[in-house]
Amino acid sequence: MLQLGFNSAILADFGLEHILQFANNHGFSCVEVMCWPVDNADQRRYAGVSHIDVTDLSKKKMAEIRFTLEETKVFISALGYYPNPLDPDPLKSEFYVEHLKTVIRAAAKLNIPTVTTFIGRDPSRGIQENLRVFADVWPGVVKVAEECNVKLAIENCPMFFTDDEWPGGKNLAISPAVWDRMFEIIPSPIFGLNYDPSHMIWQMMDEVKPIYAYKERLHHIHLKDAKVYKEKLDRVGIMANPLEYHSPKLPGLGDVNWRSFFAALTDVRYRGPVVIEVEDKAYESNLEDVRTAILTSRNYVRQFLGDSDC
Repeated sequence: MLQLGFNSAILADFGLEHILQFANNHGFSCVEVMCWPVDNADQRRYAGVSHIDVTDLSKKKMAEIRFTLEETKVFISALGYYPNPLDPDPLKSEFYVEHLKTVIRAAAKLNIPTVTTFIGRDPSRGIQENLRVFADVWPGVVKVAEECNVKLAIENCPMFFTDDEWPGGKNLAISPAVWDRMFEIIPSPIFGLNYDPSHMIWQMMDEVKPIYAYKERLHHIHLKDAKVYKEKLDRVGIMANPLEYHSPKLPGLGDVNWRSFFAALTDVRYRGPVVIEVEDKAYESNLEDVRTAILTSRNYVRQFLGDSDC
């Protein structure tokens, strides 16, 4: 019913074939595959990972990818690329937008239903100003997705974790209030959410209500937890850099109410991918820790999946 997978960024040092075989060996149905430009200079944590070079997708390469998918019996839930398409530098913005369009076209060629990404944001400007830029930039991206019949799933991460992202973060799609404006400006049903409950936790919002309110816009789901440390929050307050009072965690090790979360997904008859995203710093020391993080997450989530493929 729910198709369990993981985000390939956590296995950045391995090729696609190895990742898909790992998924098959450990009971995963799918993988969200990262598609950053292969020569990019993005040093952000978990950014810059490329497991499919969408700028060099020859017939031979596509045949190899399809063969590996058939051999491993694993499918690709989405092609992922998470830049800042609303970057205040117009050259950077244009580059990000054009590569995103290339990712969308690659998804269509490979018969992958979804592309996961960010809206982007100029962190120095307010929401209304960014929405005006969004209204200029994003209709063209959505038009390409519509032409390719590929869904766009926007993650709800504010992208405010480092000082260079202060004060507004680098992703506009932070809250239901903003999503409503986005969907008013671009009402296309192909334009929806890659919903991650962890970002609601540290923003002090309900992580379950959006599942009911945006059930028609749930194109992809991320499974990541977040732990808010109340004693730290009491000291620094909500205006501090968010990592001063919270930390990303594996599912079950933070404050997300997973029982209610999965109950809501079943209530709204969601039938798509649920993809583990590992960003827990407690599991980054070595490859064995990374492997443990993926499998520990899988083991916790299994209790909510019934007779799934895993």
